[in-house]
Amino acid sequence: MTAFNVVRFRVKPGRDEAFIEAHRRANRAFKGMVRGSLVKTGDRSYCLVGEWDSFESIVAARPQMVGVLDTLRVELEDLGNGLGVTDAVSGNVLLELKA
Repeated sequence: MTAFNVVRFRVKPGRDEAFIEAHRRANRAFKGMVRGSLVKTGDRSYCLVGEWDSFESIVAARPQMVGVLDTLRVELEDLGNGLGVTDAVSGNVLLELKA
């Protein structure tokens, strides 16, 4: 069953290009990942959306994804409210909505 993960980030002032470049360089060879998109959602705000072949693939890839995050932490600002530098959610697709 298809699953998605979404991770929200806020980049430190003046670090947008470094953050984007770090994503370009990152090893994204996650087993089970169908595709991912980095989306600019506002001033210094981004989210990464990943599509996966299953939720189990997301769970198995978490250590590797944390490894990629570790290379990006220097570019990120704490989101506050105890979240740290990311706000991540994931789950199985319940309903596909066609245009």
